[in-house]
Amino acid sequence: MTTTLASPQVGVHPDNQVPELKDYNLYSSDPVLRRAVARGGAQWREAELLRQGAEYGAEATLRAAEDANRYAPELVAFAPLGQRIDQIKFHPAWHQIMAIARRNGIANLPFTDARPSAWTAYGASLFMHSQIEAGSACPTTMTKACIPVLRRNAPLYALTAPLLASLEHDARDIPLVHKRSIAVGMGMTEKQGGSDVRTNTTRAVPAGSGPWGDEYLLTGHKWFFSAPMCDGHLVLARTDAHGPSCFFVPRWRPDGSKNPIHLLRLKDKVGNRSNSGCEVEFHEAWGVRVGDEGRGIPTIIEMATYTRLDCALSSAGLLRQALVQALHYARNRHAFGRALAEQPMMTELLADLALESEAATLLAMDLAGRFGSADALDGAWRRIMTPAAKFWVCKRAVALTGEAMEVWGGNGYVETSGPMGRLFREAPVNSIWEGSGNVMCLDVLRAIARQPEDAQRLLEHLHDVAAAAAAPQLVAQVCQLRAALAQPPAELERQARRFTQRLALSAQACLMLQHASAEAAGAFISSRFDPDWGPVTGISSGTGDPAALLRAAWAG
Repeated sequence: MTTTLASPQVGVHPDNQVPELKDYNLYSSDPVLRRAVARGGAQWREAELLRQGAEYGAEATLRAAEDANRYAPELVAFAPLGQRIDQIKFHPAWHQIMAIARRNGIANLPFTDARPSAWTAYGASLFMHSQIEAGSACPTTMTKACIPVLRRNAPLYALTAPLLASLEHDARDIPLVHKRSIAVGMGMTEKQGGSDVRTNTTRAVPAGSGPWGDEYLLTGHKWFFSAPMCDGHLVLARTDAHGPSCFFVPRWRPDGSKNPIHLLRLKDKVGNRSNSGCEVEFHEAWGVRVGDEGRGIPTIIEMATYTRLDCALSSAGLLRQALVQALHYARNRHAFGRALAEQPMMTELLADLALESEAATLLAMDLAGRFGSADALDGAWRRIMTPAAKFWVCKRAVALTGEAMEVWGGNGYVETSGPMGRLFREAPVNSIWEGSGNVMCLDVLRAIARQPEDAQRLLEHLHDVAAAAAAPQLVAQVCQLRAALAQPPAELERQARRFTQRLALSAQACLMLQHASAEAAGAFISSRFDPDWGPVTGISSGTGDPAALLRAAWAG
């Protein structure tokens, strides 16, 4: 723990303007993340994570992230002579950031390294990457998440495995058999159904069998087609004989001709500007089935489970960056004779943000580590807490990136002053993609209903941690969770948001008791279970010495 409030780049500007935070190491300056990596058994990745931390904080990387968002992708549907090419034109900075993500293992590490701790190492890389440029995380993490799904089609996976395992970003729009690496996206939702993919109308007609598996021709549309310039997508479509099935649909057919996937328009998104998403139509697009016919939804949901973890990790990263930017600004901006960070009310606010960031990091990184475990408790935690963590951490990121922007005052609302506007616009997407908040809460209840023993095992664990730490407020929360499960299903569903919030907070409190300082854990429990906590950040940080939380939040 440092002994002053000075940040790594403290200094009084003659005009009282705050110097840009740059050329710092995201990993070495984050004691919570470093302890999580060690606790997850990923010390073997320490040197690489230190390298990545320096790379992400370097001015050149920050400039590339800015440019990738300033110069948005453009749809080029037709070549000059009129033939359809359906390409997306990106600024070179996008490919620079994509190359960093690929090189840092975000596209494949947990499935190419057999060590269970590879999940912890992966989580640390994605956590840092999302702080600097979150749009590129979408196609990169989808590529990682597709790997276990593609394994269901043995000949297809034999072809794609080395391309998926590559650490090189290959931006060329050519048939995948000629590529050095590939990226894979997802196409689930249609305009008439949204999250209710059972209403999908896209049809798949059998077209024989080939070296890649059972072949089909797809006709229909997708309202949201994530990262259309990926080399292939996992797509839901209906067959005549069965319900929705999952298909791998490449941009180029095996014969080298362009697959008739027509990109209609790019989505003009609120944030996530660097990443392309669009509406598409399939005109007998060629694809091969992945998984059993009629089992497309559970097949592709396996991919979504991994990307939901990624949403929690990414939002925890956004929270961390929001805290760091707010803390850096408040330490370097002066008013009324002293730094903002030393003003009592601002100290309280920043300490509250620090608690939120620490708890979010612990929950997301702990969840990532459990993905590499076969332990019964870890399995229960994974099934129930993945949607709960996505719901809670992503929701908190939306609110607190706005709060951190306010720390900057008017400067935070100006695009050229710093990254606060981009962080604020980026935050909501993780709450929406891969299932909105209500869907996540319903998935928590579904997981409990399918395997009630999971809920019993999880709540027993939370109760034991709380009781061992003599934390009566937390014990009471766990007892309320148990009582809620005894309600009729209709009543429990009505209160699903309340239940999921309480579950997430209880899990975070237990993790704080286990892994944070006694001061931080006590402050978290005291504040988060205070009846006044919630509507406005900074009401209470739960401690009489909020400056101590700030000294521990960011290592110089």
